[in-house]
Amino acid sequence: MASSSQASGQARQGSQAVPNPAFRRLRGQRSAGEFAAAVRKAAREIGEQVSCDARYIGRVEAGEIRCPNYAYERVFLHMFPGLTLADLGFAARERVRGGQVARRRGPEPAHPCCPFDIDSDIDSDIDSDIDEESDVLRRAFMTSGTTTVAAASLGLGLGLVPNQRRVGEAEVNAVEEAVRRIRLLDDRHGADGLYRQAAQPLRAAYALLDAGTATRRSTADRLHSGAGELAISVGWLAHDSGRFDDARSHYGEALATARVAGDGALEAHAFCNTSFLARDAGRYREAVRSAQAGQRAAHRLASARLLSLLSLREAGGWAGLGDRGACEKSLVRAHGYFDRGAADADPEWMSFFGEPELEALQAQCWSALGEWSRAARHARRAASLQDRRFTRNLALYRAELALNLAHAGAPAEAARAGQQVLDLLEEVRSTRIQSMVSETARVLVPQRGAGDVGTFLDRVGEAGRGA
Repeated sequence: MASSSQASGQARQGSQAVPNPAFRRLRGQRSAGEFAAAVRKAAREIGEQVSCDARYIGRVEAGEIRCPNYAYERVFLHMFPGLTLADLGFAARERVRGGQVARRRGPEPAHPCCPFDIDSDIDSDIDSDIDEESDVLRRAFMTSGTTTVAAASLGLGLGLVPNQRRVGEAEVNAVEEAVRRIRLLDDRHGADGLYRQAAQPLRAAYALLDAGTATRRSTADRLHSGAGELAISVGWLAHDSGRFDDARSHYGEALATARVAGDGALEAHAFCNTSFLARDAGRYREAVRSAQAGQRAAHRLASARLLSLLSLREAGGWAGLGDRGACEKSLVRAHGYFDRGAADADPEWMSFFGEPELEALQAQCWSALGEWSRAARHARRAASLQDRRFTRNLALYRAELALNLAHAGAPAEAARAGQQVLDLLEEVRSTRIQSMVSETARVLVPQRGAGDVGTFLDRVGEAGRGA
């Protein structure tokens, strides 16, 4: 008898996508790429962040995406006021979700080859924000042992025979969607608990690179880029959960993939994360050199925001070295690039980089230079600006604020900020944030009698005993 996962997969394979002519008419004479750019522009107008491209538009028009997620829904309704989702050619959300919820929450246990399902609490929290593309992602998180199984985990059928391996749109889409899935989960819940699960689709992606034959050069390029981005995403999970050696290995793998494929955007991303990791590991000159190498790669692109982030990474390295002058020059350059605004050429992975992150990275520079009050001002602004949906970053910024305040001689305010972080850590699992909370507690121990410090220290102690 087929398992429930196999049965549902066969049912999906048997169903045919129904094209969406209504959405195609709304595009008019614009190309899919031009329309995608208009979608991104509309998203910025209402404060949303979507990674729309020509492929997404094509999938909507082909009927592969029957109902957009909530962010896209808000953008589309903003673009076409007065129209409903039905007018745009989409199915009702309850029709699309119903079958999936029944499959995911039914009485049968999850398929043992799908470790992503073991964290059902996390999955249920984000079901409402993931469109039906996530069915592909669920297959992307299957265990990959042999090349055949690895290919199956990215959406290929298990009947694949060795001399017929071909990589097409389905496989590349699965790799790209696995990257988005990881990023969304990290935004909501932090890296701890995700890292080992995420390593499995990474092995699958590289198995396809090693053994598969792409049907077109463009498909091969996308697979290299997707696999590299997946390596960076998994590397970040290792980085944020304190596995620095693993992170360095994954970032190096992504950089090698970028060099092989001649992908400047991927190379810049790999250097950006390598710089970040080097700074956290205390290798400050490496942080500076990596950020500078990333800027050289990024100059081939048309993204001022990417250059801004890389300049901030360089500033962090200079701050670690105690070179205030070089740090300030890098910060000025970062602000200059940032003020040019967002652009269509900004990489998809940079959706996190807005004003809150700009403020937070400046706070890190000033704290490294020992200017705790100045660091606290930037950290406070980062926390106040951060969208509440991105729980992990909100916890991170408040943790930075608490630590800076503790060092700046404001123990009561530091304790209050620290308690807010502890509240958020009920949802977020991040070794990096937890270590910042622990350091804040150590700084505040001599001032237990000030304000809420005692309560905060007791909570930290209880959390440590329960870990």
